[in-house]
Amino acid sequence: PPYTHLSRVNDLIDGVKLGAQNCASEESGAYTGEIAPDMLVSVGVEYVIIGHSERRSYYHEDNELLNKKTKIALSKGLKPIFCCGEVLEEREGENHFDVIREQLTVGLAGLTKEDMSKTVIAYEPVWAIGTGVVATPDQAQEMHKFIRDLLVELFDKEVAEDMSILYGGSCKPSNASEIFANPDVDGGLIGGAALKAEDFLAIVNAY
Repeated sequence: PPYTHLSRVNDLIDGVKLGAQNCASEESGAYTGEIAPDMLVSVGVEYVIIGHSERRSYYHEDNELLNKKTKIALSKGLKPIFCCGEVLEEREGENHFDVIREQLTVGLAGLTKEDMSKTVIAYEPVWAIGTGVVATPDQAQEMHKFIRDLLVELFDKEVAEDMSILYGGSCKPSNASEIFANPDVDGGLIGGAALKAEDFLAIVNAY
Protein backbone atom coordinates (compact mmCIF):
# COMPACT_ATOMS: atom_id res chain seq x y z
CA PRO A 1 0.00 0.00 0.00
CA PRO A 2 1.02 3.68 -0.18
CA TYR A 3 2.97 4.98 2.82
CA THR A 4 -0.10 6.77 4.19
CA HIS A 5 -2.07 3.51 4.50
CA LEU A 6 0.62 1.20 5.89
CA SER A 7 -0.27 1.57 9.56
CA ARG A 8 -4.00 1.13 8.95
CA VAL A 9 -3.51 -1.87 6.70
CA ASN A 10 -1.25 -3.45 9.32
CA ASP A 11 -4.12 -3.19 11.81
CA LEU A 12 -6.52 -4.90 9.40
CA ILE A 13 -4.50 -7.86 8.11
CA ASP A 14 -3.97 -11.20 9.81
CA GLY A 15 -1.63 -13.83 8.43
CA VAL A 16 -0.54 -11.55 5.57
CA LYS A 17 2.88 -9.92 5.36
CA LEU A 18 3.00 -6.15 4.89
CA GLY A 19 5.29 -4.55 2.32
CA ALA A 20 6.20 -1.00 1.30
CA GLN A 21 6.80 0.29 -2.22
CA ASN A 22 10.16 1.95 -1.53
CA CYS A 23 12.49 3.22 1.19
CA ALA A 24 15.24 5.80 1.60
CA SER A 25 18.86 5.09 0.74
CA GLU A 26 20.04 6.72 3.97
CA GLU A 27 19.60 5.44 7.50
CA SER A 28 18.78 8.86 8.94
CA GLY A 29 19.44 12.55 8.44
CA ALA A 30 17.99 15.63 6.78
CA TYR A 31 16.42 14.06 3.69
CA THR A 32 13.10 15.85 3.40
CA GLY A 33 10.35 13.70 1.96
CA GLU A 34 12.18 10.39 2.36
CA ILE A 35 10.92 7.45 4.41
CA ALA A 36 13.67 5.74 6.41
CA PRO A 37 13.66 1.95 6.83
CA ASP A 38 13.22 2.35 10.60
CA MET A 39 10.00 4.24 9.96
CA LEU A 40 8.65 1.34 7.92
CA VAL A 41 9.58 -1.18 10.60
CA SER A 42 7.81 0.95 13.22
CA VAL A 43 4.45 0.50 11.47
CA GLY A 44 4.79 -3.25 10.95
CA VAL A 45 6.35 -3.44 7.50
CA GLU A 46 8.32 -6.63 6.80
CA TYR A 47 9.06 -6.38 3.05
CA VAL A 48 10.15 -3.45 0.91
CA ILE A 49 10.36 -3.17 -2.88
CA ILE A 50 13.78 -2.02 -4.06
CA GLY A 51 14.41 -0.85 -7.63
CA HIS A 52 10.93 -1.07 -9.12
CA SER A 53 11.06 -0.26 -12.83
CA GLU A 54 9.27 3.03 -12.22
CA ARG A 55 11.86 4.06 -9.63
CA ARG A 56 14.63 3.19 -12.07
CA SER A 57 12.97 5.05 -14.93
CA TYR A 58 11.34 8.13 -13.39
CA TYR A 59 13.75 8.73 -10.51
CA HIS A 60 16.92 7.49 -12.21
CA GLU A 61 17.83 5.08 -9.41
CA ASP A 62 20.90 3.18 -10.56
CA ASN A 63 22.28 -0.19 -9.51
CA GLU A 64 24.76 1.29 -7.03
CA LEU A 65 22.05 3.26 -5.22
CA LEU A 66 19.79 0.22 -5.15
CA ASN A 67 22.60 -1.85 -3.68
CA LYS A 68 22.91 0.74 -0.91
CA LYS A 69 19.15 0.68 -0.30
CA THR A 70 19.17 -3.11 -0.15
CA LYS A 71 21.94 -3.21 2.44
CA ILE A 72 20.32 -0.55 4.62
CA ALA A 73 16.94 -2.29 4.43
CA LEU A 74 18.50 -5.59 5.47
CA SER A 75 20.40 -3.96 8.33
CA LYS A 76 17.08 -2.71 9.72
CA GLY A 77 15.39 -6.09 9.53
CA LEU A 78 13.43 -5.51 6.32
CA LYS A 79 13.27 -8.11 3.56
CA PRO A 80 14.03 -6.56 0.16
CA ILE A 81 12.10 -7.44 -2.97
CA PHE A 82 14.84 -6.55 -5.44
CA CYS A 83 13.52 -5.76 -8.92
CA CYS A 84 15.32 -6.21 -12.21
CA GLY A 85 14.18 -5.96 -15.81
CA GLU A 86 14.90 -4.75 -19.32
CA VAL A 87 13.20 -2.19 -21.56
CA LEU A 88 11.97 -2.88 -25.10
CA GLU A 89 15.12 -1.58 -26.80
CA GLU A 90 17.27 -3.91 -24.71
CA ARG A 91 15.03 -6.88 -25.45
CA GLU A 92 14.95 -6.16 -29.19
CA GLY A 93 18.71 -5.58 -29.19
CA GLU A 94 19.12 -9.04 -27.67
CA ASN A 95 21.19 -7.79 -24.75
CA HIS A 96 18.47 -8.38 -22.15
CA PHE A 97 20.50 -11.05 -20.40
CA ASP A 98 23.46 -8.68 -20.09
CA VAL A 99 21.20 -6.03 -18.57
CA ILE A 100 19.83 -8.41 -15.95
CA ARG A 101 23.31 -9.70 -15.18
CA GLU A 102 24.55 -6.15 -14.55
CA GLN A 103 21.55 -5.20 -12.43
CA LEU A 104 21.88 -8.24 -10.18
CA THR A 105 25.68 -8.37 -10.04
CA VAL A 106 25.90 -4.74 -8.90
CA GLY A 107 22.62 -4.58 -7.01
CA LEU A 108 23.36 -7.64 -4.87
CA ALA A 109 27.10 -7.02 -4.47
CA GLY A 110 28.41 -7.54 -0.97
CA LEU A 111 25.39 -9.47 0.26
CA THR A 112 25.99 -12.62 2.28
CA LYS A 113 24.19 -15.94 2.03
CA GLU A 114 22.23 -14.94 5.11
CA ASP A 115 21.25 -11.67 3.44
CA MET A 116 20.11 -13.56 0.37
CA SER A 117 17.96 -15.87 2.48
CA LYS A 118 15.96 -12.77 3.44
CA THR A 119 15.80 -11.35 -0.09
CA VAL A 120 13.28 -11.88 -2.88
CA ILE A 121 13.95 -11.12 -6.56
CA ALA A 122 11.28 -9.81 -8.92
CA TYR A 123 11.71 -9.85 -12.69
CA GLU A 124 9.92 -7.04 -14.52
CA PRO A 125 9.98 -7.19 -18.32
CA VAL A 126 9.44 -3.43 -18.61
CA TRP A 127 8.53 -3.82 -22.28
CA ALA A 128 5.48 -5.85 -21.23
CA ILE A 129 4.15 -3.44 -18.61
CA GLY A 130 1.28 -1.27 -19.79
CA THR A 131 2.35 -1.54 -23.44
CA GLY A 132 -0.10 -4.10 -24.72
CA VAL A 133 2.83 -6.40 -25.48
CA VAL A 134 2.65 -9.54 -23.37
CA ALA A 135 5.58 -11.72 -22.40
CA THR A 136 4.88 -15.37 -23.10
CA PRO A 137 5.13 -17.96 -20.32
CA ASP A 138 8.19 -19.35 -22.12
CA GLN A 139 9.88 -15.93 -22.09
CA ALA A 140 9.13 -15.59 -18.38
CA GLN A 141 10.57 -19.03 -17.62
CA GLU A 142 13.64 -18.39 -19.77
CA MET A 143 14.57 -15.26 -17.81
CA HIS A 144 13.71 -16.72 -14.43
CA LYS A 145 15.96 -19.69 -15.14
CA PHE A 146 18.72 -17.31 -16.24
CA ILE A 147 18.37 -15.43 -12.95
CA ARG A 148 18.50 -18.64 -10.92
CA ASP A 149 21.56 -19.85 -12.82
CA LEU A 150 23.19 -16.45 -12.27
CA LEU A 151 22.61 -16.78 -8.52
CA VAL A 152 24.57 -20.04 -8.59
CA GLU A 153 27.41 -18.12 -10.21
CA LEU A 154 27.23 -15.13 -7.85
CA PHE A 155 26.55 -17.10 -4.66
CA ASP A 156 25.94 -20.85 -4.72
CA LYS A 157 23.40 -23.52 -5.58
CA GLU A 158 21.70 -23.34 -2.19
CA VAL A 159 21.02 -19.61 -2.54
CA ALA A 160 19.70 -20.15 -6.06
CA GLU A 161 17.39 -23.01 -5.15
CA ASP A 162 15.99 -21.25 -2.08
CA MET A 163 15.41 -17.91 -3.82
CA SER A 164 11.85 -16.83 -4.54
CA ILE A 165 11.77 -15.20 -7.98
CA LEU A 166 8.57 -13.29 -8.72
CA TYR A 167 7.22 -12.32 -12.13
CA GLY A 168 6.08 -8.72 -12.57
CA GLY A 169 5.13 -8.17 -16.19
CA SER A 170 1.42 -7.48 -16.68
CA CYS A 171 0.35 -10.58 -14.80
CA LYS A 172 -3.45 -10.81 -15.02
CA PRO A 173 -6.21 -13.40 -14.50
CA SER A 174 -6.01 -14.50 -18.14
CA ASN A 175 -2.32 -15.46 -18.05
CA ALA A 176 -1.52 -16.05 -14.37
CA SER A 177 -2.02 -19.82 -14.37
CA GLU A 178 0.29 -20.37 -17.34
CA ILE A 179 3.00 -18.10 -15.94
CA PHE A 180 2.86 -19.58 -12.44
CA ALA A 181 3.06 -23.11 -13.87
CA ASN A 182 6.68 -22.49 -14.85
CA PRO A 183 9.18 -24.22 -12.55
CA ASP A 184 11.29 -21.11 -11.91
CA VAL A 185 8.39 -18.70 -11.32
CA ASP A 186 7.65 -18.56 -7.60
CA GLY A 187 4.90 -15.95 -7.56
CA GLY A 188 3.97 -12.54 -8.88
CA LEU A 189 4.68 -8.88 -8.26
CA ILE A 190 1.24 -7.65 -9.20
CA GLY A 191 0.75 -4.10 -10.43
CA GLY A 192 -2.35 -2.72 -12.11
CA ALA A 193 -4.38 -5.91 -11.68
CA ALA A 194 -4.10 -5.50 -7.91
CA LEU A 195 -6.26 -2.37 -8.09
CA LYS A 196 -9.31 -4.51 -8.87
CA ALA A 197 -10.18 -6.91 -6.06
CA GLU A 198 -11.77 -9.46 -8.39
CA ASP A 199 -8.73 -9.57 -10.67
CA PHE A 200 -6.29 -9.73 -7.77
CA LEU A 201 -8.15 -12.59 -6.10
CA ALA A 202 -8.26 -14.47 -9.40
CA ILE A 203 -4.48 -14.15 -9.69
CA VAL A 204 -4.00 -15.27 -6.09
CA ASN A 205 -6.21 -18.30 -6.70
CA ALA A 206 -4.25 -19.12 -9.86
CA TYR A 207 -1.06 -19.66 -7.87
